[in-house]
Amino acid sequence: MRAMTVLLSELLVPGWAEGPDAMIGTSAFADAAANLPCHTADPDLFFAEDNASISYAKSLCAACPMVAACLEGALSRGEPCGVWGGELFDEGRPIAAKRSVGRPRVIKSDEQVALAS
Repeated sequence: MRAMTVLLSELLVPGWAEGPDAMIGTSAFADAAANLPCHTADPDLFFAEDNASISYAKSLCAACPMVAACLEGALSRGEPCGVWGGELFDEGRPIAAKRSVGRPRVIKSDEQVALAS
């Protein structure tokens, strides 16, 4: 499992820094980093499997001053999973919600319903 302390140290945002050291690390935000939700809450919360925990993690991100930069960084890195910038990621892409365990429900089209009648 990936620790949330890498959040700012790996955050690459074009235009924020210049030159060969164009990476924003926690040293640039030493005071702010200590107060970010991902640094004060349980890191496992941001990689939870249940929808209630995921919703809570997203709500913590909503008040974070780094939410836009975090999301941009996660998109640029293709984060494989977890809540980043207020969005849930799976296989490098933001998704609306985790799929529940088991087979998906069969949703019948209008044509199938008419044929069954």
